[in-house]
This record gives sequence, C-alpha cells and structure tokens, in this order.
Amino acid sequence: MSIKTILFDLDGTLLPMDQELFVKAYFKQLAQTLAPFGYEPKKLTDAVWTGTAAMIKNDGNIINEDVFWQTFAKLYGEKSLEDRPLFDEFYKNEFQNVKEVCGYNEKASKAVHFAKKLGFRVVLATNPIFPSTATHSRIRWAGLEPDDFALITTYENTAFSKPNIKYYSDIMQKLNTNPQECLMVGNDVTEDMVAEEIGIKTFLLTDCLINKENKDISAYQNGGFDELMKYLEEIKKYS
Repeated sequence: MSIKTILFDLDGTLLPMDQELFVKAYFKQLAQTLAPFGYEPKKLTDAVWTGTAAMIKNDGNIINEDVFWQTFAKLYGEKSLEDRPLFDEFYKNEFQNVKEVCGYNEKASKAVHFAKKLGFRVVLATNPIFPSTATHSRIRWAGLEPDDFALITTYENTAFSKPNIKYYSDIMQKLNTNPQECLMVGNDVTEDMVAEEIGIKTFLLTDCLINKENKDISAYQNGGFDELMKYLEEIKKYS
C-alpha cells in the first residue's frame, strides 16, 4: 500500500528546541503572568505538570482539555475555572516570548512544502497537551501556517497523548485512512517511533534527537531534513 499522508511532529522536529530550556522559559512566563492573580509559582507549576500527566494517561473517555482542567480544578478549586480566560490571554500574548529559546531551521518548512508539492497530505501530529492557540503559535515560529496542515492535534480535539498508540489510531480514524498509507516523522524515539506498532512507517529526525531508552536508532530510517526529503522522493516513486 502506497504512502499518501505524512505526519510531522512539531517540538524538536519542525521547531528546533532544547526541551529543558523551552519548559523552563514557558513556566517562567506563565508564573510571571499569573502571579498577580494569586497563583503562587511553584504551586502553579506543579498543578500544570499534574494536569499534563493526567493528559498523558488519558484513556480516551473525554478530551485532553477536559482532563487537564478537571485535574487543575481539584488542586486550585472551582475558582480556577473562572480564570481560564487569563490562561487564554497568556497563550496569545506572553507565551510568544518563549520563541526566544527555540531555534529555527528553514529546511523544516521547506520539507513540509516539499511533501505537499509531491502530492502528500500533511498532518501535524504534535503531542496534544497544549491548546490550539499555543500550538498555532509554535507552528508559526517554525515558519509555517496552521493552514499548511490537513489536521493539527491539540488538547481541544484529542483524547489521547503520545506515546499511547491509541493516539495514532485516533488520527487514522480522523483521517479515514490506513496506517500503511502513512509516514510519521519525529525526533523522539519513544513518542514518535511507537507509531510503527500499528503499521505506520517512520522517519527519525536526528537534529534534536530524544532517545531516553537508548535504543539502536539504526533500526529506523533516520537523518536530517535533506535525508528526509530524499526519502520522500523515493517513497513518491513507489506511491
């Protein structure tokens, strides 16, 4: 079965970053923004991490957005739900400062447009633990636009998270496609290469490689964006 759809991860793939620096800058901005409204920095950070962990474990009964806010409200009380507009404004405004700790690789946007030029459908398969506002911002930081993608997974439209294999199965359902018709491109061996378990082909982008389990990456097609684009050309010949 020929490949028709390319799934791209975002953080560390299309958007170069040191994950630790990104997380540090993100929480610093969030804490500074919400401190005047009574959110103590450490408690806020812990609450967001707890909510994120709950999304990672989500079993699919409700969307990630609801999982996060239900968890957050248990720690901060129902009043925190009334403050959701504060968080929305944060992602529209102060969150933009986090761009400073992210890199930029013009080959990332080139690869996406190259894939589309070859006739592939392109999807942004980023871990859906952020609201769409934050995800769309990071897409633009990478030199792309949300409209470049046929589907973008965010916490508003998804009820699973990586590395749960059901996250990928859910995308297959949303796209009404077969795993054998898809290629997943990502930088995280654990979160992205797991797509192989349901028959999705994979390409491991090594520019910002994350390999927490120290797996042998020679088991995967891998390389930088130049190698990826060559691979896409090869795939197209047989599609």
